Amino acid sequence: MKKLCAILLLLTLPFCLLSVSAAGPETNAKAVLLMEKTTGEVLYEENSHDQLEPASVTKVMTMLLIMEALDNGTITKDTMVPVSATAAGMGGSQVYMKEGEQFSVNDMLKAIAVASGNDASVAMAEYLAGSESSFVEKMNEKAAQLGMADTVFQNCTGLPAEGHHTSAYDIALMSRELVLNHPDIRTYTTIWMDSLRDGAFQLANTNKLIRFYEGATGLKTGSTDAALYCLSATAEREGMELIAVVLGSPTSADRFETAKALLNYGFAAYSLVTAAPSEPLPEIPVNLGKAASVQPVLEKESQLLLAKGDAAKVTTTVDLPDSVQAPVTQGQELGALTVLVDGQEKAKLPLVAQEEVPRLSLPEVYQGLLRILFCLV
Repeated sequence: MKKLCAILLLLTLPFCLLSVSAAGPETNAKAVLLMEKTTGEVLYEENSHDQLEPASVTKVMTMLLIMEALDNGTITKDTMVPVSATAAGMGGSQVYMKEGEQFSVNDMLKAIAVASGNDASVAMAEYLAGSESSFVEKMNEKAAQLGMADTVFQNCTGLPAEGHHTSAYDIALMSRELVLNHPDIRTYTTIWMDSLRDGAFQLANTNKLIRFYEGATGLKTGSTDAALYCLSATAEREGMELIAVVLGSPTSADRFETAKALLNYGFAAYSLVTAAPSEPLPEIPVNLGKAASVQPVLEKESQLLLAKGDAAKVTTTVDLPDSVQAPVTQGQELGALTVLVDGQEKAKLPLVAQEEVPRLSLPEVYQGLLRILFCLV
């Protein structure tokens, strides 16, 4: 009887393991979410729209607005930023800036991304918007633009404040915006150890994944008594970058273990595949055009998120007209590439004209006809 039970246990064990695996990663937090950066697709979530305190993960939005100012030329990395009495007096995480000191934007970003400096965050907010409150207005405006419907910011630091809340989903949205459109932020979020004041003040990254998780690229930690331990973690492997958001973990170790579990799940289960026609696209004849044909191309390079193993099941179909009428403008939509996975439509991507083809003028049409007639004669 004991042998029979043991055999039954061995036979059912794989199905038990499969059931556990299918349930998703093991997490220990109030809310979590895993998102793929390029497509923005959500791979896993728990309580992802619960409105919770984010603590210093708030600074993802602070860094986003700083990076926007850098990229649009409002500031440079060498711009010197003064420290006000208000900024110097901030509590919580800080790099102990003194009133009247000046730091470059480069050093301010290091202080924020690596050491979670509240003083540096407020100094940058005041420099960019005139006051922290005006900067917070810009934070909320940007949140609305990104569709962060669960979010209200009350400060730029994440220090406890009534009505300051967001969600795991919203944090993923702003984290994606930061890493997707401002990749230079990695210059700061991947620092493990650095210094300020010509080496006199040492910095150590609060995000321990940077040193201990393969492919880690950022992004921001946070913790308060009310928020508990929070994290927006990003990592890249084989050209795919994932965003793991963890809110309300009971311990610092739990937030990192939960983030690793989410990231491991994503990297093990999914991959990015570049969509492309299975064979070269034929040129399309152009009626009454100054060129005889136009070359269709994909409007832009597109990557599809697929479950591991589905890449072999990808097929494509092309829908193009027999001919088009001139004039043809560059980028004009001509047809579509349909991508199927195991016979099911996954995406339909526009095919557009690679170049313009002007229309022949009336005299040019007549000249062409005459050439044809003389050739016939």
